[in-house]
Formats: sequence, structure tokens, C-alpha cells
Amino acid sequence: MKRRALLSVSDKRDVVTFARKLSTLGFEVISTGGTARTLEENRIPVVPVSEVTGEPEILGGRVKTLHPKVHGGILADLGNPDHVTQLVEHDIGPIDLVCVNLYPFERTVAGGANETEAIEQIDIGGPSMLRAAAKNFESVTVVPSPEFYDEVISELENEGQVSRDTRRRLALAAFRRTAEYDDAIAEWMQNGKTDADFPENITLRYEKSLALRYGENPHQRAAYYAHGGGDHVLSGVEKLQGKDLSFNNLGDLDAARALLADLMGFEDLPAAVIFKHANPCGAAMGETLAEAYAKAFASDPLSAFGGVVALSSEVDGELAREISQVFTEVLVAPEFSPEAKEIFASKPNMVLLEAGPLGPSKLSARHVNGGLLLQDGDRTEDDSEYRIVTEKHPSRGQISDLLFAWRVAKHVKSNAIVLARDGATAGIGAGQMSRVDSSEIAVKKAGGRVSGAVAASDAFFPFADGVEALAGAGVTAVIQPGGSKRNAEVIEAANRHGVAMVFTGRRHFLH
Repeated sequence: MKRRALLSVSDKRDVVTFARKLSTLGFEVISTGGTARTLEENRIPVVPVSEVTGEPEILGGRVKTLHPKVHGGILADLGNPDHVTQLVEHDIGPIDLVCVNLYPFERTVAGGANETEAIEQIDIGGPSMLRAAAKNFESVTVVPSPEFYDEVISELENEGQVSRDTRRRLALAAFRRTAEYDDAIAEWMQNGKTDADFPENITLRYEKSLALRYGENPHQRAAYYAHGGGDHVLSGVEKLQGKDLSFNNLGDLDAARALLADLMGFEDLPAAVIFKHANPCGAAMGETLAEAYAKAFASDPLSAFGGVVALSSEVDGELAREISQVFTEVLVAPEFSPEAKEIFASKPNMVLLEAGPLGPSKLSARHVNGGLLLQDGDRTEDDSEYRIVTEKHPSRGQISDLLFAWRVAKHVKSNAIVLARDGATAGIGAGQMSRVDSSEIAVKKAGGRVSGAVAASDAFFPFADGVEALAGAGVTAVIQPGGSKRNAEVIEAANRHGVAMVFTGRRHFLH
């Protein structure tokens, strides 16, 4: 009995070559609509699916393969005598190979299609055939993508058939593709169409984007998977030079680009941030990018060694020479001048990325053992409702520094204390179990710059001791959410030390 192959593809890359080789190997090629026309135009013998079913394609092509003579031929288990008997009774020929790729729904909606256009790109027959062929991989070879054409042809030419192991692996690829496809449709239908922001069940679709050098430690394997259809940490990134990115590089790059976006949304000035081990060790704004970088670096020069640096505008030769004096793991900026590229070329291991800032995502996720924590992205609130709660009011310069420090604190691991002055961080205390400890670390980091600095705390001070420690070191103004049961004691301590205090009304924990 002549073997039969059913081809119905939206992506017609290499399908002519694939079909011609199948035909040469003795397959009868069955095809639909546009695929059949493409094969006929290239003089490949093809049987229209309407001849197989005895029915025309109807409803503008919505129904063409949904027929027993198609699905019976795909789903028949040829090792089951009853199935073979029924094929004979109903005059259904078995189909040995199914090559299907789906309507380009993802590309259609990404291009801004309206609802009617998007709905017409929801494939029905394609997924049905893929699933049927994948289910019956014992008897059928399913080919869900052009990437498998060469492998299938090679086995047919060399072995006369596609091996069971390959058929099973292709079936897995087919089921993965239909799952991704259905998830893309569900995600599109949910966006703006329902109030179920946190539905009872979610399926997150990620595509492998990058193999990483290693995980958090060299003995851990790692890869980066990007969520389809939205901005992500490597969106718009062009790598100019350097070694492969690591797991830790990507974590710091994500955080650095997000903080940079927050600072650029605050004031229209050049900005620079330096991240190390998931925390900023320096952040600043300046009249020039070189000034911003110098101020950010001065915040904590020791910790900046081996860090990830994100800059808001073009890096010129002069700034490149300055940055080159310090070991920098990753440098990201929207643009590099030809001179800057030439200077950095002398440091081939340094990762150079062209990209701008990247704001926080709509949702934030974290994996825990056996589960997923999902929450809204933490966006900076409108400062028009902030309240001055002390007798002393901050000066205009202090207000600017307080708002700057508050934006930085949102990106520092809790408990977070950020000291700032003149548009730059002076000292950062991060990730401590006690807010007093974070305050003391920030003061120590600041050294002589603490006198006259302002402080931001990502959460309220539960006791007056944290404010006491900051005021005693020379801090002149504090911004914090407020909300402690001992607010009155904290405010009284600030008044006693002549420290201005602002309540924001919103906490920004980062764990």
C-alpha cells in the first residue's frame, strides 16, 4: 500500500523541498488550500484534501480537514485488527505522516491585529491534526515544524522509516506546540477581557532564549527563558562583545535596567546605576553622564568592582576610559561611540550591551518549591499625596534628594536604608533582618558624606531607634511609608533631632 503524507502548513519555508523528497520516496502527498497551490505551482504531484474527503472546503476554509476520512486515517492504530477492519469498511486510507504548522496567531496579535483578524487566525483543524497524529505516534510520524524536515527525510532515506524514538520525540514537540498555541490564545483573550487578573489556573509560556555560563554557582546548570509576547530583560538588547552572560549577570541586569527607568522617569537628567549581587551599590543623576557615573561609583567604590553598570545615554570615549579603569562585568547603555567601542575592545571579557532602560513588568513572579508566587509589579506611586509629618519641613533640595532616595530604596533588598545627597546615593544598607542594622551599614558606607544627607526607608520604622541612629550620624531628613503603631514616638524623635520627615503611605519591600 502506498504511503500517504498530509501537508498543511502556514509557514511554507522549505515545504517544497520536503514535499518533493517525500514524493520521490514514494509518498502520496495530500494537501490543503494554499499549501496545495504552492506544491502544484512547483510541479509536485498533490491530492487536494477535498478529493480525500469527497467534500469541498467550506466556511472560507474554516472546515476542510475535520472529516472521518482525514482523522480516521490519522488516528487508526495499524497494530489493532479492529481499526484496520474499520478502515476497510469505511474506505479510509491510513495516513503515515502529518506535517502541520499552525496559523500565525502569535505574530498576528503582536502586530496589533483587531479582534476579528485575531479570531480568524485561531487554527482549529491544524491543532486537531497535530494532536491526533501525536497521540497515534506508534503508527504516524508528526512533523510540527520545518526544523524537523531534514531529520525526517534523513531517516526515511537511510532506514526506510522514521524510528519509534524519533516519532515519540516529535509527538512531544507537537503537544508542546499545541499547548503553547492554546496558551497564547487564552492569554490574548484574558487581556482586557476579564476581571480575573489572578485566575484559578495559569499556564505561563516561556521560550528558551539563551544558554547561560552557569547558575548562581558554577556547579549549577542554567538557561534563560523569555516570556513570549512581552518585554523582558533582554528586550532590545544587542550584545557588542564579551563572554557569555551568567545567571547572576541577568538578575543584576534586570534590576539595573528597572532602576534606571525609575530614575529617568523622575528627572530629565543623565543617570547611572551600579548593581552588585542584586542590590544597587551606587546610583546617581548628573548634568552629564560622566558626572552621574562618577557620583554613582563614589557611593561605594569597593562594591562596584565586578558590578553591572547601566547608563542612560551614549557612552563617549572619555567616559569609556574612566569606566575601563575599574573591572566591570557588564556595561549596558543605549549607545556607544566608535571611540568607546575601540577602548572597550581592549577588554574582550567585558560584556558590552546596547539597550535602554526597562520598566517593571505588569506582574512579578518568583518560584518556590513546587509553586509560584505571583504579584502585581511594584510601581512607584504618585508623590502628590506624600505628607510632611514633622515640625521641620524639608528644603527644596532635600525634597529632591528624598524623592531620589525613595526611588532607589524600592530597588534595594529589604530591610533597605538609602542615604543620598546631591542626586546620588551616599550609603546603602540592604537585606538586613533589623532596620537598625541596615541604618548602621548605610551610615558606615557613607562615611564622611553622611552629614547633611537624607535617608529613605522602604518600610516604616517600628521603633524610634532607627531614626535616632540616622539623626545621630548627621542625617537631616527622612522619607518612609509611616504606619507604625509607634508613629508618634518616631515623629517625636525626628522633631527632637530637628530632622524633617515625609510619609509616603506605601511600603516597597523587595525580598
